Amino acid sequence: MKRHLPLISAALLAAFLAVLVLRGFAETTLLLILSSLFMFAASAASAVHLLGGRATLRFVLIAVVTGWLAEQLGSSYGWFFGDYTYTEVLGPRVGDVPIVIPLMWFGLTYGAYVIANLIVWQAPVDRSEGTGWMLVLALLAALIVTSWDLAADPYFVRTLKAWIMEKQDGWWFGETLQGFVGWAGVSFAIILAFRLTLRRAPIAPALPAARRHVLVPLAIYGGSLVFQVALVEPVELRTVAFFALGVPLLAAACGLARWRATTPITSTSE
Repeated sequence: MKRHLPLISAALLAAFLAVLVLRGFAETTLLLILSSLFMFAASAASAVHLLGGRATLRFVLIAVVTGWLAEQLGSSYGWFFGDYTYTEVLGPRVGDVPIVIPLMWFGLTYGAYVIANLIVWQAPVDRSEGTGWMLVLALLAALIVTSWDLAADPYFVRTLKAWIMEKQDGWWFGETLQGFVGWAGVSFAIILAFRLTLRRAPIAPALPAARRHVLVPLAIYGGSLVFQVALVEPVELRTVAFFALGVPLLAAACGLARWRATTPITSTSE
């Protein structure tokens, strides 16, 4: 299985990007579900290379459970993101929350985790020492996730009608400030919780990491950038998406170019 993992990672990433392209022509529930599932699977396969199986499992559990709980409390009681109700557009649910939503929380937070590390450390995983850097890196990653949401959130509400907001007179294309604070807060909690686990259980990659494995989260965010710039509505959001996602992606790409794939990967516990 380990021998075939690079091929599996590449195939899952290609499937995600292909479905993302198809979504531009037909916004169906099936394509939305498939793109979310492929994003989750490709991210998990990449994480196994960079973090190891156990660390990946911890990240997945933290992101999925925290993401589902936050969305359940949000849709039921208006916590974190404001009052909203999911429609049938995103498919089957657990409680009030479509199954794909917690899976997306993992894909987005894992990608932001890697991008933040590349920006600061010029390496895809932790090189930090001390609580201060841990907080800074978690905050940076949370802001990257929220940057993705700047164009995605209005698009999901206005174009896809994936959920219905009770308040539709917010300052950001009808979206309220509370929603973005919620995105940043939940993302920060997920990534910080994962980083804290590394103090007792260090990263143990299953296979030597190479640039192609790091490219998976960059390609996922890059594919989202292209999709948002080309297709989101209203059109003003396309400019926002270009700069909001383009700046961290370019900085991360520079960090990746300077990273030596042969450098041993360490964690905050070392």
